[in-house]
Amino acid sequence: MPLFEIGQILLATLCGLAIGLERQIHGSQAGLRTYSLVCLGSCLFGLVSTHSKGLAYYESVADPTRIAAQIVSGIGFLGAGVIFKDRSRVHGLTTAANIWVTASIGLAVAFEMIIIPLLTTALVIVILSCNRWKIFIKFNKIFNLEPYQDRDDAKKSDDV
Repeated sequence: MPLFEIGQILLATLCGLAIGLERQIHGSQAGLRTYSLVCLGSCLFGLVSTHSKGLAYYESVADPTRIAAQIVSGIGFLGAGVIFKDRSRVHGLTTAANIWVTASIGLAVAFEMIIIPLLTTALVIVILSCNRWKIFIKFNKIFNLEPYQDRDDAKKSDDV
């Protein structure tokens, strides 16, 4: 068994789980399973593309960037499916962007970039949680931006 590849798969899954845990704790519909599967799947596609051997289809050298490019467009399509317009508001943009960056983390792990996906995972979690920081809430009030609402608060205001 190739231990390094197993480690890559586990690392990608852990990165996806970390992001998914943050989302699930804060009530996002896409949570642990979604993000870990996106990260794991993109890592696996990346590993397959970098380890393709044997007869190439057109007797040329296999190009792992082709599969990487298809992951980017495929995940973009998946992300577009989570964006909804409701009255004058758009929902799901952060989820779509998050799914897209999670796929890139898995792909980075597959291409043997270990530090970059770990740093990116940490940055994603920080960025996603900054809406709940007091300084961010103050910033919104100073510049008269739309206040952040948790899903529970939004449901209560819709019920009124």
